[in-house]
Amino acid sequence: MLSYSTKGFPMQPMPTSVNLSPMHLKIGGLLNGRLFRIPEYQRAYAWGTRQRADLFADILGVRETGREHFMATVVALGRERRLIGADEFTTVEIVDGQQRITTLVILLKAIEKTLDPADRTEGRIRREIQELLVKDDAHSLVLLQTNHDSSNVFPAYLRNGDIKADQAETAADVNIVNAATECEAFVGQWKLNNPLVELVAIIRNQLSLIYHEIPDEATVYRVFEVLNSRGLDVKWIDKLKSQLMASLFEYVEHGTRQEAVLEMQGYWRDIYRILGQRGDLGDEALRFTGTFYMTWEPRRILGQEDAVVGLVASAGRKVASIAKVGSDLKAVVQAVGKLNSNSRLRAVTKILHARFVATAIMLRGFDTATEEELLGTWERVTFRIFSLGGADARHKVGEYVGLGYRIYAKAISPADIRKELEAIGADYKIDKIIKNPNYWDNCYDGWTEELRYLLYRYDEHLALSAGQPLSYNQWNKVWLDEPSRSIEHITPQSDGASYTHEIGNLTMLPPRINSSLQATSPSSKAQTYLTSGLLGTMAVGLAIQQSGGWDEKAVRERTLRIQDFALQEWK
Repeated sequence: MLSYSTKGFPMQPMPTSVNLSPMHLKIGGLLNGRLFRIPEYQRAYAWGTRQRADLFADILGVRETGREHFMATVVALGRERRLIGADEFTTVEIVDGQQRITTLVILLKAIEKTLDPADRTEGRIRREIQELLVKDDAHSLVLLQTNHDSSNVFPAYLRNGDIKADQAETAADVNIVNAATECEAFVGQWKLNNPLVELVAIIRNQLSLIYHEIPDEATVYRVFEVLNSRGLDVKWIDKLKSQLMASLFEYVEHGTRQEAVLEMQGYWRDIYRILGQRGDLGDEALRFTGTFYMTWEPRRILGQEDAVVGLVASAGRKVASIAKVGSDLKAVVQAVGKLNSNSRLRAVTKILHARFVATAIMLRGFDTATEEELLGTWERVTFRIFSLGGADARHKVGEYVGLGYRIYAKAISPADIRKELEAIGADYKIDKIIKNPNYWDNCYDGWTEELRYLLYRYDEHLALSAGQPLSYNQWNKVWLDEPSRSIEHITPQSDGASYTHEIGNLTMLPPRINSSLQATSPSSKAQTYLTSGLLGTMAVGLAIQQSGGWDEKAVRERTLRIQDFALQEWK
């Protein structure tokens, strides 16, 4: 029978035969004699500036008080012993605590780079850290092997001290680069006022933790689960993984267990690889999966904790149902990742319940033409309601969530999906939305995301009308940055014209080109517009050249052209 923690999280009981021997270790004692590995089925490095700043503050606090600082609990799975030269090391897989350990290892490298090799004491400590971080074997084995690091940003830093910012491909890579940069800045600031030897001493001897090194994989997830039911800052999606892995060891017969564990680890390897591209997608995917699993049609998206409780209950005790939860979560993560990797679809809305429907469409496995048609309908209805119509996240919640659930769980037909989407948007008619002659007066303040999407769609329209290709290369540059950095005021804001933020006075340029123009006159910018590769902007450049300038009449005429397009596209 399942028991529940104080947070309502279901927990299977800890096997009574397990002998746990937690060790209270200083960081120096933890890192000596061990090699650390983070498996592919674990989350990639995700700490940001705030968490690292907290760690730096803790270290500064130790210096002020002189007292030992307890950092956290680390759980590891003991794997094997190996010899490197005459030294024996235990290889362990980190199950919990990898973010802090990774940051400390990076901090040690930053210190090692800063220590003076010509100084007798600092030179000795520098060599000690070098030998700790990179082992003297044929492969220059590093102390910590991270996961999801196809660009080798982390080992390159440990081995050579190189911060390879230009090689960072994923969100995890960027986090590693930022960590190295911030650690080096912290060390540099420390050195201005205090000896580096003191910093090394604090890390080695005055930072401590509770360390669980467990040889039994069946137990390690239970320990993680129990320790993190105490309200610690652990992602709910990571708690779900621990529960599912623990259930496999708890309930699946030994003969089929290893195959099931490998299958589940494969699902989580793929999940974390996708989340390494955009780590913030995991929460959304978890909530969506839990909502799809409900036994009755929901009217809202579940919260993360409720989603985990429901998914664990659905997983049950059979290998097939446990594996299905892992497989389905992977599919939802892939769909959410696909939605976010498509710049156009991502820009339609940030409203969660609307994105739930797009995800459900992607999960159905329709042929490409049908999926594109359905997503096109979703796109038109959703942008009309929330962007053109100005509805906020409180609107249409039940309608969208119910439809998304029926698409996924009830497998309603494409015709019904189109019909229901159109019904959701029936009370947001475009001709009623754009009936005020001042509707387009301010399309800049608080509307930059929507403006970028609308002007992209207008460029598509111009390309289709002219039989020309769209410049995806230039638009990709626009999509990759904040929208405000690409929005070009044709008549500059500094002119103070009444029509400055009207849509007819706004166009798009890649960020670097846009910033280079600054507050110059329209006539001096016309040639840049003509060579921008963006059809809407090129049309403005041509109009300026033909008329010799850009005035309020030209703005109004362009506004009406864009309005005519919107009335047709979102009718």
